[in-house]
Amino acid sequence: MPFLSGAVAAVTGAGSGIGRALAQQLAGAGSALALADVDEAGLLRTAQSLGKTSAAVTTHFVNVADEESVSTFAEDAEARHGRVTLLINNAGVSLHGDFEEISLEDFRWLMNVNFWGVIYGVKYFLPMLKREPRAHIVNLSSVFGLVAPAGQAPYAASKFAVRGFTEALRHELQGSNVCVSCVHPGGIRTPIARHSRLGSATPASKREENIARFDRLARTAPEAAAARILRGVERREERILIGIDARQIDILQRLRPVSYWKTLSRKLEDPASSGH
Repeated sequence: MPFLSGAVAAVTGAGSGIGRALAQQLAGAGSALALADVDEAGLLRTAQSLGKTSAAVTTHFVNVADEESVSTFAEDAEARHGRVTLLINNAGVSLHGDFEEISLEDFRWLMNVNFWGVIYGVKYFLPMLKREPRAHIVNLSSVFGLVAPAGQAPYAASKFAVRGFTEALRHELQGSNVCVSCVHPGGIRTPIARHSRLGSATPASKREENIARFDRLARTAPEAAAARILRGVERREERILIGIDARQIDILQRLRPVSYWKTLSRKLEDPASSGH
């Protein structure tokens, strides 16, 4: 029997983008869902988009940057579903601005969501996952957990941190009932760029430039990203690259670990390179 049929999945960042697509596809596969987001309106829209499902669906207002909020989410999910077999730490944010244009408060805000949100999720869900015959943890890193572009210092730092944590966790849990996957999406058409915070000293024009660049380069649909992640879960893949761009960047980084930015920066700035 497929793992997802009859699974109980806890998904953060379920109010839009990849999180919403994951919720829809998990519901279609027969999984029960504990859906979490800090955006209550978006979370409600996700729940409504599921229609009638054969398994239970619960929604939870959760700020993953707050340890108590995540702890309560884990308790509520267990109380309402009885168990959790799949944890997907998907919630994330981004920030516009070079390092000198952002404040330490900006940096902490992003790290608290992107990195500590993953840590809290694993810490509070792992005990119940370990009680299952088979369980799975999926942590969303990024293609910027493989390379570190200029203008993405906080985001890359957080996603490299997620990658490092996830790989170490996988090694610690090797041979156990809990499989661990690290996901590296390339450009996915989600609202993350438009919802990004502007750094405290970042010119407003940079936000528009970044959004235009993101819209040009982000070619993979959230639905395709979700399908790739869930296929990886079924196959127990430990490392999941999403999109041709992610695979190309992975190869580039391996071939040119120090000088990859010379090639990558031209691709990011060239309007003609809008495909993968």
